[in-house]
Amino acid sequence: SLVGSEMCIRDSVKYPAISIENGAQGIVSVRFIIEKDGSISNPKIAQGVDEYLDKEAMRVIMSMPKWKPGKQRGVAVRTQFTLPVKFRLVVDEAKKDNTPLQNRKK
Repeated sequence: SLVGSEMCIRDSVKYPAISIENGAQGIVSVRFIIEKDGSISNPKIAQGVDEYLDKEAMRVIMSMPKWKPGKQRGVAVRTQFTLPVKFRLVVDEAKKDNTPLQNRKK
């Protein structure tokens, strides 16, 4: 499910240190095929941010568990899907540095 994929992404993303230093953030869109068996193939960056965030988004997508395949008339079919992977930094005023939102303490 889409909610499950968002949780998987959030738990798997490791914000690249160089991207933190450079202040890079944004949404990387990854396009891929969900095969009939639910596996992911042919991932491509549909819209990137920087090379390090793009590579991390690809790594996370390829490490995801199998999806439920698309169905047409009750038969599993290959389906193209585009998934956004969000990278957002927050400024830690006390430290005066950028902290990935995923690593922020609540």
